[in-house]
Amino acid sequence: MAALIQRYALPERGMLDIEAVLRRVPDNHVDPAAVAAHADGMRIGYLSSATARYLPLRPGAELRVPMRLFSLKRDRNYRGEAWVWLGSEPPQWSYSAANPPPLTPEEKRAAESAFRTNLVQQALVEGGSRAEQFRAGMVNGIHYLELVEPIKQLKRDGRLREALELCYQAIEGAEKAAGGLEPAPAYTEHAAIIHRKLGERELEIAVLKRWIDHTPADRREGSKIAERLAKLQP
Repeated sequence: MAALIQRYALPERGMLDIEAVLRRVPDNHVDPAAVAAHADGMRIGYLSSATARYLPLRPGAELRVPMRLFSLKRDRNYRGEAWVWLGSEPPQWSYSAANPPPLTPEEKRAAESAFRTNLVQQALVEGGSRAEQFRAGMVNGIHYLELVEPIKQLKRDGRLREALELCYQAIEGAEKAAGGLEPAPAYTEHAAIIHRKLGERELEIAVLKRWIDHTPADRREGSKIAERLAKLQP
């Protein structure tokens, strides 16, 4: 991808529309159904495994499709992401030169946070059962989905106690919104990791048990939380 960026002399933030050639790679040691995308004779990357698996492309065949690549060049470092269009109609890209995708870690975190907030707001505006479900997941006026990035940022900043407080707020919201199924486990996992870092083994066990207690018996087995708890309580 860096070679392609250099070849077309893309600016600091660049966009390139180019034809891509898709080829199946049956000898790929990770995924025998892998499909690679090539442009100007260079392999740019691979399709997602889910897309590649169902793409009607036999080994040895090629499929030529439009590709849109976005790049970020800073000093000698490059970041880039590309999409291919698999439909028969003209491409309708989600991103453009005026609306480029997030490429840096900071941009991706901000975009993910904005997406979650918009998701919650749209659900509440729509009303009906979906709005009721989202309201059930709110604690102190904040939906637990909106706490993902704040928790991660506090952890990155080393503010573990504050992160832990948000974890428990999110855990409460996830429990309220579970609707008879298992609560979203990520917040429990975050809390357990923080307790581990703080040397609070009993509290780590307690928060894992809390998730188990709120999860139907038939949905506990095989979960990461059950596995983590089993290691703490042999």
